[in-house]
Amino acid sequence: MSRHARKARAMPSLDQPQRVVCYLRVSTGRQAESDLSIPDQRRQVHAFCATKAWPLVGEYVEPGASATDDNRPAFQKMIERACDDDHPFDIILVHSYSRFFRDSFGLEMYVRRLAKVGVRLISITQELGDDPAQVMMRQVIALFDEYQSKENAKHVLRAMKENAKQGFYNGAPVPLGYTVVEVEKRGNRVKKRLVIDTVEAETVRLMFDLYRQGDGSAGPLGVKAITCYLNERGYRTRAGARFGVATVHGILTNRVYVGEWVFNRRCSRTLTEKPKAEQIPIPVPAIIALSEFEAVQATLKAHNPRATPARVVTGPILLTGLATCATCNGPMTLRTGTSKSGRVHRYYSCSTHGRQGKTGCTGRSIRMDTLDMLVTDHLVAELLQPARLRATLASLWSRRAEEAMEVDGRVAALRREVDATEDKLKRLYRMVEDGMTDLDDILKERLAGLKQERDGAKAALDRIQIAERPPAQIAPELIERFGQIMRDNVTTGEIPFRKAWLQAIVDRVEVGADLIRIIGGKSDLQAAVLSANSSDAPGVRSSVRKWRARKDSNL
Repeated sequence: MSRHARKARAMPSLDQPQRVVCYLRVSTGRQAESDLSIPDQRRQVHAFCATKAWPLVGEYVEPGASATDDNRPAFQKMIERACDDDHPFDIILVHSYSRFFRDSFGLEMYVRRLAKVGVRLISITQELGDDPAQVMMRQVIALFDEYQSKENAKHVLRAMKENAKQGFYNGAPVPLGYTVVEVEKRGNRVKKRLVIDTVEAETVRLMFDLYRQGDGSAGPLGVKAITCYLNERGYRTRAGARFGVATVHGILTNRVYVGEWVFNRRCSRTLTEKPKAEQIPIPVPAIIALSEFEAVQATLKAHNPRATPARVVTGPILLTGLATCATCNGPMTLRTGTSKSGRVHRYYSCSTHGRQGKTGCTGRSIRMDTLDMLVTDHLVAELLQPARLRATLASLWSRRAEEAMEVDGRVAALRREVDATEDKLKRLYRMVEDGMTDLDDILKERLAGLKQERDGAKAALDRIQIAERPPAQIAPELIERFGQIMRDNVTTGEIPFRKAWLQAIVDRVEVGADLIRIIGGKSDLQAAVLSANSSDAPGVRSSVRKWRARKDSNL
């Protein structure tokens, strides 16, 4: 007889001998380790069974599990066993109903589920029968247990928030590079803080250095390359395991390394982020400089495969992601052909023509080595010479100076408007305080209008983003140094390394019937100059984790 097809079992009389299992639970691991609550529950259950002459045939123990839900292994094992066809026991015995469930709905649901298979739930401290009045009493007790649980959680969270506001550690997993030390003792409470672990911190710094500058052989490394580098050289996690791509990416994006440790960031049940007002920052010593960390985040974002496919970053083709067809603006992709002599030739070919034929585009095709040489030689001869670089950047600085003057004028006008309305409001307030006028409806309307004008001007000021301005000019020797670096790196070396430098200054290469146009932005050029002279690499050669083309995993 299947479980779904059988009828509900009759509830046996308590006057007859009952087969009993007990369920013992404590809420926290600390209570379980102290060995106080569970042994006391077990002793009382055994004594209760002895007075009733009921045989105790089993025991289910749940150390350190919350009863606000049913996500408890021993609990689920007990319920499944109670519903088995061989009817192994008649009663589940608990110290109190709060040990079984601290949610009124959950308690009633499982009580009724057990009743259908002829199993009773009995509390040794809250003995109740099956008549309607006592069922109602059990439900009232469950409501109080649920209320008490939520109140306890509220008070515990409030205490932990206060502990965090004072800069103390609350027990979250300790990030690599840090360790926990005891700083003081208040009664039985030991206060702890995060401090830098000098050995592990060097591993963290190494990861950031590899991502930005590489190991000195072939430019900056990507996340996967860093993982391989660490594992090949014997670096291990705190648990002694090999590093994984997810672990390395998590370290590179964790803001704790710039001193931003946050408590109460996410809901423990849903993992959704809480409002900023509820999050509590805890000061910790920084391992990585903020400027270096932000540069790594910018590069990770730029090379995210949701925005930039991995082949554009790591592929063996120099102009992948840059070369486009001037006719249809479609990308130029690799196509190979074999001559009669057996020699393989490689071409950049219009992908639209390849997919749709002449109906999509008339087609463009050019030998790969020819286009690569034309682009790099033209950049070296025309753009990357010091005189041309200085002239290009000078026009950018001139335009930016004009834009900055316009922004400064707008900011000054808004500030004058705010000051004027503030003065008017102060004069009106002073007249009311001195008794020179009454606060009638007309004056109230005037005050509201002035406040609206002031708030509007302030909002406009807030919307104007006054970013840190780039330098008015760059020293000639820095421009010369940048030109030399670029001339060397775009013509020689490994393709991914050359591609990283090329993509720093070129947005796209349009291939026409009789013209090849190289397009880039002056702002990008200036950023590349400054980056190269501050030992910043132009990009990384890999992409980020947690991505699948069909989005079938790691969502």
